[in-house]
Amino acid sequence: MRRFVPGSANSQKYQRVEEEGLSETSSISSNPEDENEYSTFQSKLSPLGKNEHSENGGLLSGKALPLGVPGAEKRFFFQRGSTVYDEDAVATQSSVFDDPETLEEYRPSPEWENYHKFDPSFRWSWGEEHRIIRKIDRRIMVFAGVMFMALELDRSNLVQALADNFLGDLGLSTNDYNLGNTVFKLAFLCAELPSQLAAKWVGPDVWLPTQMVIWSVVGCAQFWLKGKTSFLVTRALLGGLQGGFIPQIILYLSYFYKHHELSLRLAFFWTASAMADMLGGFLAFGILQLRGIEGQAGWRWLFFIEGLITLVVGLLAYFLMPSSPTSTAGWLRGKNGWFTPHEEKIIVNRIIREDPSKSSMHNREPLTPRLLWQSMKDFDLWPIYILGLTFQTPMTTPANYLTLSLKGLGFDAFKTNLLVIPSKVFHVIAMLGLTYLAEVWGELTLTALIGQLWALPFIIFVNLVDITSIDKWWAWLVMTLLLCYPNAHPIQVGWNSRNSNTVRSRTISAALYNMAVQTSGIIAANIYREDDAPLYKRGNHVLLMLIVLNVFLYLGTKVYYVKRNAYRERIWGSLSEEDKLRYLSGTKDEGNKKLDFRFAH
Repeated sequence: MRRFVPGSANSQKYQRVEEEGLSETSSISSNPEDENEYSTFQSKLSPLGKNEHSENGGLLSGKALPLGVPGAEKRFFFQRGSTVYDEDAVATQSSVFDDPETLEEYRPSPEWENYHKFDPSFRWSWGEEHRIIRKIDRRIMVFAGVMFMALELDRSNLVQALADNFLGDLGLSTNDYNLGNTVFKLAFLCAELPSQLAAKWVGPDVWLPTQMVIWSVVGCAQFWLKGKTSFLVTRALLGGLQGGFIPQIILYLSYFYKHHELSLRLAFFWTASAMADMLGGFLAFGILQLRGIEGQAGWRWLFFIEGLITLVVGLLAYFLMPSSPTSTAGWLRGKNGWFTPHEEKIIVNRIIREDPSKSSMHNREPLTPRLLWQSMKDFDLWPIYILGLTFQTPMTTPANYLTLSLKGLGFDAFKTNLLVIPSKVFHVIAMLGLTYLAEVWGELTLTALIGQLWALPFIIFVNLVDITSIDKWWAWLVMTLLLCYPNAHPIQVGWNSRNSNTVRSRTISAALYNMAVQTSGIIAANIYREDDAPLYKRGNHVLLMLIVLNVFLYLGTKVYYVKRNAYRERIWGSLSEEDKLRYLSGTKDEGNKKLDFRFAH
């Protein structure tokens, strides 16, 4: 089965708007009189004819089917003023499915879970599409964010526990704490691929809730920690059980969203993580005051209560996660599901028209070892993995030690937890702004670089100035501004997904990229060492070198993808139209290895 992605060099062949004589004002309300104008434009976009599939409708009969104007999509709410946005205009974008010569080459397999809703003749309006996107946001995205918040609560509560004498109660040193973080990250890292493969086999709607329920039990069990051994064991169990959660969610969301929509939703997804950190700060402020209840430390109650919260969310996830856009009926979702048959057709066809590769595998189809190896050796994605390995490290290390640093500056435990919150709030705002900028600007690499340029002057400052010797409020301000940096993580996750270009590759690349990010966390957890305390001069020098390295890595990534696209363009441009069609119908190249595919950068 051949795959195609709009935006490639070949996509212009299928933009038939001008060739078919369709104007920019073509809309549902135009009331065409010609019998060839697709039955008064699909009867105001009602389901087509007597047959839901329509057997290609007017495509094979030679009829010209109305298509949306390329570039007419208004991606953001502030672009949809009444003078520039017509919600009745055709939203259906040009695709390989509009040309009989390529339709059969890219037709989804009948085994694809949404095949019964695939219809290349189906048309809909921008108003309908945007209303459905908002509905998907409410039904799918919001709960995905809640699940991520639960994950983050259980990942970050160790930092809050530090403010309640956690290390002293268990007789642990700073190095023991670093070791615990390393063990967690290493277990998380090792579980990424196996967990992702298991989710691809049984479905993320089954695997993700199961993960949450099991790790919530381990989270609650931290109430009974006794010392270094139990601390390290629970860190390893939590890391192993939580590994793979993030790439699974990303793959799951890709079933419902287009590429640019996914990038923006991932920004809100990590906003949920930051909100969990803020919520965790407030929860810790209250829960840690339970110290002394039943003769137990406040941090023990923190682990136990937040573990119970995750357990509840995990149980709900069994009933609130549909397996696909066409399988939303369920006990808590209603016997008719969340979407009407007409809405399901819009969801399925708008996704597959943008990226036909999303129909290449069933969502419960396991990956074979050959496909796994094929995905792992895709060197064109390695530049993004390398960025994932280092881009957060200079900021993660200070973030890990923020509570300890604030306590060292003289703030008490409760004020310390509250002073962490502003950096989380402004970090969220900066991350959202950066992600929107990347989509509006249409530039991924240089936009992602902004985060490094933001952090650079603050890293230089902590290398030149002993922050323990200045006023503690000025020291807090410097650290807060550093940690407010605009994080490019959502951009890079979406970037990785775009450049993967098959479900098989997207499944593995999401895990490999996240493994790189977790490795970054391991590195970050071991930069500040006990023999370098309290100023961490050696550690700060390392952070400065890493941030300079990151600047060159981003620039190198930009050059790499520009060169790769130019190389393919030269080859593709030298082919005749007949040779291009012959290549598309006969090539064994798949996904981003096809000559007509262009890498996003």
